[in-house]
Amino acid sequence: MITIVLAEDQTMLRSALVSLLAMEKDIEVLAAVADGNEAWQAVQQQRPDVLVTDIEMPGMSGIEVAARIRDRSLETRTVIITTFARAGYLRRALEAGVRGYLLKDAPTEQLAAALRTVHGGGRAIDPELALEAWGEADPLTDRERQVLRLVGEGLSNRDIAKRLNLAAGTVRNYLSEAMSKLDATSRIEAWRTAHQKGWL
Repeated sequence: MITIVLAEDQTMLRSALVSLLAMEKDIEVLAAVADGNEAWQAVQQQRPDVLVTDIEMPGMSGIEVAARIRDRSLETRTVIITTFARAGYLRRALEAGVRGYLLKDAPTEQLAAALRTVHGGGRAIDPELALEAWGEADPLTDRERQVLRLVGEGLSNRDIAKRLNLAAGTVRNYLSEAMSKLDATSRIEAWRTAHQKGWL
């Protein structure tokens, strides 16, 4: 039996996935949660064979949860299911130790097959997307990425400085560097470019 924790913030999709996976005789869903923090808690408590998670969720992203699993050397393997067919997301997911990366419009049987492959020690990643992932490299540092995410939340430089316990000038420097790397003329344009490429 392959044990699963499922993390998906859209209630209807989460319920549908639980119902579909319940039809597979060799797959058992131990918990279905709505955000990244709950996913991390469930993984620690349940110790599933596989975490099936979305990328963008409240709390922590699926990629951040995968990185924690990797850093703690837990045996749980991670499969991402997402709407984002972006090379930047896949590259970051692979670096975080993710073993499977599927799009939400894939057939259900493909998800079940991917879970079996990953549980058996293999990888389940769309080959075309995998090739694309090693094209354009993400030029941002972790701190630049963090600052741009907060720009996307609508925070001012001053608010970002408070949130991250940084000086306002330091935030301006990070944004200036990010804008230069992304050839952007404004902080919003830098956020938009990085978001479109899957670098946030």
